[in-house]
Amino acid sequence: MAMGTDRINPLIAERTKNTEWFLDARFGMFIHWGLYAIPARGEWVRNNERISNEDYQIYFDEFEPVNYDPGVWAIAAKEAGMKYAVLTAKHHDGFCLFDSKFTNYKSTNTKAGKDLVQAFVEAFRAEGIKVGLYYSLLDWHHEDYPAYSDSIHPMRGNSEYKNKQHNFEGYLDYMHEQIRELCMNYGTIDIMWFDFSYDEMRGEKWRATELINMVRSLQPGIIINNRLEASGEFAGTIKTRNPSVSAGDFASPEQVIPSKGLMDEDGNSIPWEANFTLNNNWGYCSADKSYKTSKQIIRKLVECVSKNGNMLLNVGPNAKGEIPVESLSILKEIGIWMKHNSKSIYHCEKSQFSKPEWGYYTQNGKFLYAHIFDPSIGPLALLGLINKIKKARLISDGSEIKMIKPWNTNDYPDDAFINFGPKGMEEQFTFSLPDDIDTVVELELV
Repeated sequence: MAMGTDRINPLIAERTKNTEWFLDARFGMFIHWGLYAIPARGEWVRNNERISNEDYQIYFDEFEPVNYDPGVWAIAAKEAGMKYAVLTAKHHDGFCLFDSKFTNYKSTNTKAGKDLVQAFVEAFRAEGIKVGLYYSLLDWHHEDYPAYSDSIHPMRGNSEYKNKQHNFEGYLDYMHEQIRELCMNYGTIDIMWFDFSYDEMRGEKWRATELINMVRSLQPGIIINNRLEASGEFAGTIKTRNPSVSAGDFASPEQVIPSKGLMDEDGNSIPWEANFTLNNNWGYCSADKSYKTSKQIIRKLVECVSKNGNMLLNVGPNAKGEIPVESLSILKEIGIWMKHNSKSIYHCEKSQFSKPEWGYYTQNGKFLYAHIFDPSIGPLALLGLINKIKKARLISDGSEIKMIKPWNTNDYPDDAFINFGPKGMEEQFTFSLPDDIDTVVELELV
């Protein structure tokens, strides 16, 4: 049972207001980019290969993304139907794509010679796309971030770091000040995407309440993910009726779609966003050609929306600043489908009706969208919808879909039926779906 409005936690009420645009948008672009694009073995290359700061320095010295044009990225996102984008302002390796006054380890000190975050926010705003910034709570470059005893630091267990002293409070001061810069220097930031908590490194270990209060004071209306206290593995207190201040505004499951969406203790849906890679790496990996198809992505996007969720789809630009051609091709194909069918994605949510066997439903008020993945043998059944449909249209071209009552369905009086065959033949025969990816029928309910 949903809690009464008089009992709603103020944090939940604020979350509901601030995430309204986010839940209408449904589809965004994630961009993982940094020094790791040069070794081109993924964004965790330092961790996986135990690379020291000294050995990693070569990539800082070489970083010169001569073809960096965030306007090209923004157009690709817009044409794919994406409504917001999140860029890695700083990833785990500590390298900053922005001109922070608290470090020399930044893009302005490389051959790039510019603030790459500034160019990103300007380009995406120009295309009407909301902007978000990712900031890693981890920092494998900073001297005061624990190394030897940390479970995922590249120098974990390295005897040279065993007796090294760390001023972790000093690191937290540094981290907070950099986040303050991101909140103050780039105009309105729509999303702050923190990554991530682990082991004992969570919540107040990051001085999370202080950090959240500072971000919200500088960016009223910003939405924040849940990873100051959680990770991709679990959601944290955002799922409770009394979330902590650091619980965030939306959960961020990684590479998985929750089987029933995400709900709180009272059965109320909470905002969430599944983040996925287009291949098997977040950062650029030259050898990784295991790209998902546009059909896979579109169907997973539909699944997310049908469960009240969003999708944040990642691209990993290369060392020159180019989104890989394979990624651009997939985004273009997604965009073709979205151009004709996005009405069934934007502003939509979980349907009042149960999931059908042949696909999914999404819904926006009186409009129910049937996402048909699998063709039927004979007429396609809309279970329990008899006398509930005013009219049906193929959403891609607006063409009429006739409701039928086949002679062989007398035992199913509660169900409505449609098919895509010629008039007079639609009752018994199997016909190909108009769109093999996802045929969407708009059902206007009475």
